[in-house]
Amino acid sequence: MSLTQNTAYDLVVVGTGAAGTSAALAAAENGATVLLLEKGRHTGGSSNYTEGLFAVDSYLQKEQGIHVSGTEVLKEEVGYSKFRADSRIWRQYIDHSADTVEWLKDQGVEYEGVQAMGAGEATWHIYKGMGNAVLHDALLPQTEKRGVEVLTQTQAVALKQDANHAITGVTIENVATQETATIATRAVVLATGGYLNNAKLMKKLTHYDTDRLVPVSSGKGTGDGLTMAWDAGAKSYGTGMAMLFGGYLKDPDEPSFKMMPSQMNTAAGQQPLLWVNGDGERFVDESVVYNFSYAGNALYTQDQVFSILDQATVDRMAKDGNFMGLGVYVKRGEKMDKLQAEMDQALAAKKPFIFKADSLEDLAAQMNLPVDQLTQTIDQYNQDCANGTDSLFGKDADYLVPVAQGPFYGFKLNVGAFCTMGGLQVTPDNQVLDTAGQVMPGLYAAGNDAAGLAGDTYGPNMPGTCVGYAFYSGRNSGTHAAKYVQSQNVTE
Repeated sequence: MSLTQNTAYDLVVVGTGAAGTSAALAAAENGATVLLLEKGRHTGGSSNYTEGLFAVDSYLQKEQGIHVSGTEVLKEEVGYSKFRADSRIWRQYIDHSADTVEWLKDQGVEYEGVQAMGAGEATWHIYKGMGNAVLHDALLPQTEKRGVEVLTQTQAVALKQDANHAITGVTIENVATQETATIATRAVVLATGGYLNNAKLMKKLTHYDTDRLVPVSSGKGTGDGLTMAWDAGAKSYGTGMAMLFGGYLKDPDEPSFKMMPSQMNTAAGQQPLLWVNGDGERFVDESVVYNFSYAGNALYTQDQVFSILDQATVDRMAKDGNFMGLGVYVKRGEKMDKLQAEMDQALAAKKPFIFKADSLEDLAAQMNLPVDQLTQTIDQYNQDCANGTDSLFGKDADYLVPVAQGPFYGFKLNVGAFCTMGGLQVTPDNQVLDTAGQVMPGLYAAGNDAAGLAGDTYGPNMPGTCVGYAFYSGRNSGTHAAKYVQSQNVTE
C-alpha cells in the first residue's frame, strides 16, 4: 500500500505548525501541488499553545489608534540582537506583518484585540482560541480545501539532490510501520520547530544546564529538519538560543505545560520580589522579570535559585492582584484568588518545588540554604524595603516588598523555555544556504528552523514576534517555493 496518493508533488512541507501549515496553504494558493507531513499523531506543533502574533500597522491597530514605527521596531530588534539578526529579514517581516494579520483573518482566524506585554509595545495580536484554533479551525481546513494532502505519523528522513545540490525528492517514513518511500519533488520547506526537545542537540549547541531547563512545548521539536538539511550540506548557523521565559516550577508528576495557567507558578517565578541563590544571597534586581528572557538569563547565572514569599504578600496578591502575569494564561494584575489553594495542594502532595515554614530559619533548613546567610539577606532586604531603596541592585521601590509575616514560602525555580530559534541560514526569501553561502535550489526553511530573527536572547518587548515570523516565513517560503517550481517547469 502506498504511503501517499501520488509519487510526485511540486512541494513537500515538513511540519504542521504555524510555519508549515502557512507554507502549504500559500503554495497551494499559488497553484502548487503540496504534500504536508506531520510526524505526530495530531497536527500542529508548539504553535497550538501560542497566544498571538506580532504586527505593525494592522487594521486592528488602526482601529484602536495604535501607532508603532516599523523602522523603530527594526532598529530596536536588530540592536537588541547585537546585530546578529538579519536586518533584511526583519524589514520584510515588518513590512508584511499587517498583511499577515489580514491574510489570517481571511482564512477564518478571529482576534480578541491588540495588547502589549509588560512595558513593551502594543504589537501583540491576540487570537481567539489560541494557536490551536488558528491551525485547526482555520488554516488546516483551508489547506484541505485547496487540495493539500496532509499525512500524520509520517516523517521526512532524507533529502534527495542532484549534482548541483538542487532538491529532487525526499524520503519519508511511516512512524508506526517504518515503511519508507521516496517522493519526487522540486522543493521542500522545512518547518520542524527547532530542537528544544532534543537533549543531545541542546547540550551540544547551547550553554544551558538542561537539567534545569523546562521545555514547555509540543515535545516534537527534535531538530529533524535541521539535521536533514545539515546532512545535505546546509550551513549550521544561529544556533545556541532558546526562548527562555523566567522562573518555572518543575512538577515531576505532570506535563510541563500544565503549569502555564497556574497562579502558584506565576507567583513563584514571574514576580519582581525576592530571589536568592544556593548561598542564600540575592544576585539580581528581580524586576528583570519584566523581560522574561532576560529573567531566564539571570536565573542561569546561578546554580540554584529560590523565590521567597511571605503570607502578607500571598494575601496581597489575592486581594489586589499580581505584579506580573504570564502571557494570557495568568494576566498581569490578575487577582490571585486560587494561589493559596494551589500552594496548599502542592504542599499536601509533598511536591519537591515548594517549602513552607513558620520561621525563616526553618525555611532555610528545608531548602538546604545557609541559615545565617539567608536570615542576613532577608534582614538587609527588609531594611531596604523600609528605606525605600535597594542598596544592592537599585530595584524600583514599588517592588521592594518585605518578607516579614509568617508563614513563609520558598519555591525552587527552574527555567522555562518555549522553543529554540535558528539553525539554518536563509535569504530574505527563506532559501536555505549551504556551507559555502550559496542557495540550495528548492530548499526553504521557515519558523524556528530558520535563523536571522534573533541573537542570543529573545526580545519580548515586541511580543508575538516568534510565532508571527512563523506565519510570515511559512507563507513567504510557500509562495517562493511555488514560484521556483513554476520557473523550473518553464525551463524544461
